[in-house]
Amino acid sequence: MREALLPSFYKNMTFKEQVSNLLDEALSEKPEMFLIDLSISDNYKIVVTLDGDKGVNLQDCIDISRVVENNLDREEHDFELEVASVGVGTPLKLKRQYIKNIGRTLKVKTQNETIEAELVKADDEKISLSWSAREPKKIGKGKETVLKQLDLPYEEIKEAVVTINFN
Repeated sequence: MREALLPSFYKNMTFKEQVSNLLDEALSEKPEMFLIDLSISDNYKIVVTLDGDKGVNLQDCIDISRVVENNLDREEHDFELEVASVGVGTPLKLKRQYIKNIGRTLKVKTQNETIEAELVKADDEKISLSWSAREPKKIGKGKETVLKQLDLPYEEIKEAVVTINFN
């Protein structure tokens, strides 16, 4: 039987803790990337979802996959590993993703409404959206285009998705 590749301090950890620590180690080498989701099923299927300040390419996924795969013992746990980037249409989860997407159009759902607008600012507390809307004129008949802006705290956002414009 071959000796496990993991350092001895990993031996007393759960499988998920081992994988999580290996991901942290791998991502520390690529500070522009960050973990969006880690799931491990009962039959040891590991699914890692990544994002990056400048996106995630195939080589990034391969590099992270190798660090995890090469440091787990398949004789102890027969696992399957999938490392991927977030897909188009995947809701934003982290503040860092909002910051990365400044200047893009988001579809944001709140408790009361859905707004499609440009993300103009994002910080630790809130996002700022800007969009044009047609509203009745204040004086006279007809409608006029007005610029609307909204500061929205993260806790009021139920879901936000980057929209793709093909114009």
